[in-house]
Amino acid sequence: MKFRNKLIVSFLVIFTLFSGGIAVYEKIDANRRRADLLNERLDVYATMLSQQVEYQSWKEAAEKLMSLFPENLRITIVAHNGELLFDNRISTIADNHFNRPEIIDAVRNGSGWDIRKSNSNNVSYIYYAKNNGQGIVVRVALPYDSAVRASLETDNAFFYFLIALLVVGGALIYYVANHFGRSVRKLRDFSMMIKDDIEGNLKGDFPDDELGEIEQQLVGNIRSIRKNELKINREREKLLLHIQSSAEGVCFFNADKRVAFYNGLFIQYYNVLSDRLLSVGDVLEEREPFVEAFRTVEQSAGAGFYEYEIQRQGRQFLLRINVFVDNSFEFILSDTTAKESTMRLKNEMTGNIAHELRTPVTSIKGFLEILKEKGLSDERAAGYLQRAYLQSERLSELISDMGILTKMVESRDSIAMEAIILSGVAAKVKADLAGELIENGVLFDVDIPQSLVVKGNESLLYSVLRNLTCNVVSHAGRDVKIDLRLIDVKNGFAFLSFADSGCGIFPEHHLNRIFDRFYRVGEGRTRTTGGSGLGLSIVKNAVLIHGGDIVVKNRKEGGLEFIFSLSIWER
Repeated sequence: MKFRNKLIVSFLVIFTLFSGGIAVYEKIDANRRRADLLNERLDVYATMLSQQVEYQSWKEAAEKLMSLFPENLRITIVAHNGELLFDNRISTIADNHFNRPEIIDAVRNGSGWDIRKSNSNNVSYIYYAKNNGQGIVVRVALPYDSAVRASLETDNAFFYFLIALLVVGGALIYYVANHFGRSVRKLRDFSMMIKDDIEGNLKGDFPDDELGEIEQQLVGNIRSIRKNELKINREREKLLLHIQSSAEGVCFFNADKRVAFYNGLFIQYYNVLSDRLLSVGDVLEEREPFVEAFRTVEQSAGAGFYEYEIQRQGRQFLLRINVFVDNSFEFILSDTTAKESTMRLKNEMTGNIAHELRTPVTSIKGFLEILKEKGLSDERAAGYLQRAYLQSERLSELISDMGILTKMVESRDSIAMEAIILSGVAAKVKADLAGELIENGVLFDVDIPQSLVVKGNESLLYSVLRNLTCNVVSHAGRDVKIDLRLIDVKNGFAFLSFADSGCGIFPEHHLNRIFDRFYRVGEGRTRTTGGSGLGLSIVKNAVLIHGGDIVVKNRKEGGLEFIFSLSIWER
């Protein structure tokens, strides 16, 4: 129901009840007043009779006054004990009148009246009885006919007035309610329009009263709410952008443990940890490996912070839990596999460096201690000196390679790049290692056009080709062939192949790690052939600095093949 209709119905009900109450009260009061008037007339008759019987008998008094009374007036004289002493209408009555209501009231209160049908002659009367104080009750009665009824009935003019007043009042109520209804509808429409007023410039035409104040409050509240919404949305966008770009997987849960929001990295990590799909509204309480985490959330008293380590699929994760005051919480998943691997590699590298340094240093120290002894022949002393020198060369090579690696890792942005003719670098490597190649029967064939110009650092490119060549000389065996050739030029890169016809590397699982620092396929072979164990690691990092990549595989014909890419110099 509309506000206007509610107002009309409410006012009409109240006004009708009020008017009806007045009408009922007026009718009762009018009837009472008209009855009192009639009783006053009858009281006059009864008083006159009481006064007259002091000098005459009842019959004589009644006959004397009858001419003054209405013709149809019935006069009855009754003793207090109910005995009928006189009745002008009925000559013989044996009834005792003690139980008549008007007689009882007259004996008790001095007077009484009643409207009823007479038991004596079966005629309806309005009775009035009065106690004369001397043991006698004088009762007068008029027939309750149409004339008497008319004198007791209420005048209907008042009710007609009330009906007219009700009609006029209803019209006024309708007008006032309609006026207020229009104001309320206007206020409603204004509130709906101001909600869509983006600029906040809308104004109503309300009068300078309470509605005008409501208008100002609405405008002020809407502007304040819109301002706060914009601020909240900006902060929310910042937060969501931060979460989406976070290097950690984040998932928020409601207090009922249902998923509310998660970023892309969390779903990626979750797919590693679980074989079930994840969506908003899910409950992860019974899903591994989060059972223990949810148990911790249940047992937490209020806000708190907890951490767990999870291992799945060969990877390690750190799960951090933040429980908030409203019992909602968040999971933060961090992939610590690389960190653990880096720590392991650092520990291995530290051990390998110490091991690699210890070997030549120990050898040099041992040879020098021998040389300190007296009685050595010149030939033996020269042999120990030569061995100490070779170990110092190995130590120098190790320190040099470590320096190259450190420079490539820490200062790659400062390495100068220029146009390099790769065939020229290959020719220089071949010339510098000519002695070792001839000694081991290695044939080095270069098939790179002189027109190929790459964008690179000549020193690093020299290290790449030299280390690959030295690797063949040291480990591929005797009488092998090296083929360095251009495979293709595509998308700004030159793809090259460095292959040998040697023994290759078996088992093949070693191929995944030959670029690791100090990694050895065979410990004994490395010791006999020398080398720092850093050559292929230098090759890998140098190629990456040039924007390319390098892979290795065993050839079907035998030997290894390194396929790598270098950026083309763009003129």
